Amino acid sequence: MESRELIVIYGGTFDPVHNGHMAIARHAARALGSQVRLMPASDPPHRPAPGASAAERAHMLDLAIAGEPSLCVDRRELEREGPSFTVQTLRELRASEPHAPVALLLGSDSFLGLPAWREWQALFGLAHFVIADRPGQPCRPDALPPALAAEADGRWTADPAALAAAPAGRLLALGQPLHDVSATGLRERIAGNRPWRHLVPAPVAAYIASRGLYRDAAHTRSSL
Repeated sequence: MESRELIVIYGGTFDPVHNGHMAIARHAARALGSQVRLMPASDPPHRPAPGASAAERAHMLDLAIAGEPSLCVDRRELEREGPSFTVQTLRELRASEPHAPVALLLGSDSFLGLPAWREWQALFGLAHFVIADRPGQPCRPDALPPALAAEADGRWTADPAALAAAPAGRLLALGQPLHDVSATGLRERIAGNRPWRHLVPAPVAAYIASRGLYRDAAHTRSSL
């Protein structure tokens, strides 16, 4: 099959976007030779409500990627009412791009938890997966849960070009660990008045401070 431009989607709550998110998005853009679309969730179905509004989280992403043409912000999940289920998002994308190669970029922890996602097996027919190692949690095919291992069998590739040659169904491990920083830990630092600005892009740090975001300890609940 003729290769086409790969659509790469990096979804998450981004509450807030931090240097770990940016590192993996940049690395994926270089490794895959494609623009990465950072897609903030509006109403995450698998975790508590975010600490910042959807508009604030999307604006922080705009600030973080300014001047980087290899990255963009995709607001499609913010423009849809109800929870942000990945399978629904991909089906909507497929309605307009039925044959385009599409890849989901996600951390190894998220991939290991894939069987808890809505209609998770259907995702393999809608997109490829690009899986980024998290510190201390490498993505090893022999360490997958049985149901996920069975679905992943025969899908692995080490060649990014293979993703552009088919619409969906391949798995690629991205050998670049994310920074050892989490949005939860970042919010805890802000609420606890501990150093945090070095963990986010400077424009994002200025925005968080100006808006007084995450100062309430209640906003340290778990999210990406």
